[in-house]
Amino acid sequence: WRTFCRQLVSTMAPAPLSRPKIVKKRTKKIRRFQSDRFMRVPESWRKPHGIDSAYRRRFRGTGPIVKIGYGSNKKTRHILPCGFKKFTIRNEKELEVLLMHNRTYAAEIAHNLSIPKRRAIVERAKQLNIKVLNENARLATEESE
Repeated sequence: WRTFCRQLVSTMAPAPLSRPKIVKKRTKKIRRFQSDRFMRVPESWRKPHGIDSAYRRRFRGTGPIVKIGYGSNKKTRHILPCGFKKFTIRNEKELEVLLMHNRTYAAEIAHNLSIPKRRAIVERAKQLNIKVLNENARLATEESE
């Protein structure tokens, strides 16, 4: 029974080392000033710089401004819901960096890799017992055609 459990654990994907509760101070995005009024002003945040800007001077009735206080807890910053941190992989050799950190970091295959290289990376990650976040990306569509 023990040997069976050991074999089962060795074939399973690694579990995260610690899985602290992730608390977000603010989940709603802060939108750029006047992005709701003009199509030419995108929603992505930019700090207002106008000399008379009531928004910059934080008058009553204006929207929220990005502040350092909205920052995440240092221990849970960059941690995914699965408990791992992302590490982008561009070739098979970069997987060996994660060999000692396979319970802290999970591999994410770069978006611009070809399908044969993706397959090779996924296969090597299974051998090294490293979790790959997007192991099925771009592979399922090719098999169905």
